[in-house]
Amino acid sequence: MQLQLNPASQQLVKQLDRAVVAFARHALRNFLIVYGIWVLVPFAAPLLMEVGATGPAQAIYNVYSLFCHQLPERSLFFFGPKPMYTLQEIGQVWSTANPQVLREFIGSAQMGLKVAWSDRMISAYGGVWLAGLLYTAWGQRAPRLSLKAWVLVGIMPILLDGTTHMVNDLLAGTSGAGFRDTNDWLRALTLNAPPSSFYYGDQLGSFNSWLRWLTGFLFSFTTVFALFPLIGSSLQKTASDTEQQV
Repeated sequence: MQLQLNPASQQLVKQLDRAVVAFARHALRNFLIVYGIWVLVPFAAPLLMEVGATGPAQAIYNVYSLFCHQLPERSLFFFGPKPMYTLQEIGQVWSTANPQVLREFIGSAQMGLKVAWSDRMISAYGGVWLAGLLYTAWGQRAPRLSLKAWVLVGIMPILLDGTTHMVNDLLAGTSGAGFRDTNDWLRALTLNAPPSSFYYGDQLGSFNSWLRWLTGFLFSFTTVFALFPLIGSSLQKTASDTEQQV
């Protein structure tokens, strides 16, 4: 027996169907707007601190600490003489003995103010937004990646880099003596050819920094060009099927 709806219910169903179609047709655009705001807000934290809006700035640091470790030696700084600082430089003005205390350091008048994202989060989260903008701009000309390529090129490198960093931090803490702090194994492999600053620490230009930026962007860009086509096709099918019912 087919259910008969009264005119008011039929109109409501049609309105819901139109809403589903509108959402499916514009889901990517709406995602990029909302997600873009979420990605960019951490950059507002040092700007707000600089103009004296410490309450909103601290709220940003607190909220985004749920998504990022915010370790200062792996974060960018605004309004200071350097964009990044070594653990030793931070240790001159802040305690580095406890990682939980270390992550609370947001900067100073002399050093500048920390962005509420670490470098890896900028490349991983921010890269998804940038790649999404490119994907939208290219439209049908956007390249498509296989799921196998996504796993091999996007996931495996960042998983390996992130896992070794995590093990290093668990074993060595903030001593600066871990295998990913000194990278002595890399010195041996490369016969100590690059300068010492390349091997040690997390500052810009170091091996660790290069890997975090590179693996983050590889993950984010491959995620977009592997998954967005699949999601987009599913949404378009949903929109087409729903339009036929309206």
